[in-house]
Amino acid sequence: MIFCANPSAQFKTYQSEIEAAVLKVMRSNQYVLGEEVDYLEQEFANYIGVSHAIGVANGTDALELSMRALDIQPGDEVITVSHTAVATVAAIESLGAIPVLVDVEEDFYTLDPSKISEVISKKTKAVIAVHIYGQSANLEKISDFCIQNQLFLIEDVSQAHGAKWNGSRLGSIGDIATFSCYPTKNLGAIGDAGLVATKDSVLAKKVRMLREYGWENRYVSEFAGRNSRLDELQAAILRIKLRGLDRDNEKRRQIAKIYDESLSGLDLHLPKVRDGAEHVFHLYVLRCNFQQNLIEDLKNDGISLGIHYPLAVHQQNAYRNRVRTSSMKITDQLSNRVVSLPMYPELPLSDALKVSLVIRSWIESQ
Repeated sequence: MIFCANPSAQFKTYQSEIEAAVLKVMRSNQYVLGEEVDYLEQEFANYIGVSHAIGVANGTDALELSMRALDIQPGDEVITVSHTAVATVAAIESLGAIPVLVDVEEDFYTLDPSKISEVISKKTKAVIAVHIYGQSANLEKISDFCIQNQLFLIEDVSQAHGAKWNGSRLGSIGDIATFSCYPTKNLGAIGDAGLVATKDSVLAKKVRMLREYGWENRYVSEFAGRNSRLDELQAAILRIKLRGLDRDNEKRRQIAKIYDESLSGLDLHLPKVRDGAEHVFHLYVLRCNFQQNLIEDLKNDGISLGIHYPLAVHQQNAYRNRVRTSSMKITDQLSNRVVSLPMYPELPLSDALKVSLVIRSWIESQ
């Protein structure tokens, strides 16, 4: 079986280093927010190109705590996209804030900057730019809009660890940035983990306090926080994988190149790379008019394809009539058309070629 994602394959790549690091933590008698977390935070901040990184329990918490650090209050509005993981919107709602969802660009599936002006109001406090599938949203236009309208810019980089925009790492451009380190991510833990990055020392200090009950000094809460601590085991694992992240991202680009070359000329909308962006292909997502038939028939050939996402957030029962939206012309089309091909660094190039040839043969036989 050729899997769409395979985090256990990456464990095998780093197995000896991970097992040694885990054993070291287990023998250390320090299991939460210890030196492994400190080292990870320093190393990740240096890698991204910011002054501060803060380890938290998961990517959803990273978003929520970042917005709390920005003092986003109940009733405030936060603009983002509906074509994203539910976590983006769930984090906004966890504050009592109001998600305002806009359409995406047809070629890149990221927030369409031209749509922000349609929904901005006196209650708008921030924009979350989701860097989906492995490349940047149009940060130039989004950032300019935020500056002109005195809005905070939050980068959701959960699908784009290591990607760049005009030479700068994603996560170093907005006011604050959030990362999920779920096992299938480009920088994935073996369990849940998340990171927040910022150049602002005041925001960084507040996130650090928010992740642990509002403590600056232990057991003394300066304000209301909660528990979103990163454990030492996950931090130790992420430190190992961070050292190989650029190499692993290059492997993803090699797989994407095979897909690009082998699937060209077919009735498919292949991924496009934005000018000025360095794509890291968290996912290789094509668009077609025969999604379900392709997925079902390739499964019979031992090839697992994915859909990211089968429903946009505003289409889901939990969020219908609870989020404010503008026109969703592009977003509404995507759930029935997007297909994610197998993509992970350990995927043999021969398997990527096999997937391409099976898809080509399937399409030509229809």
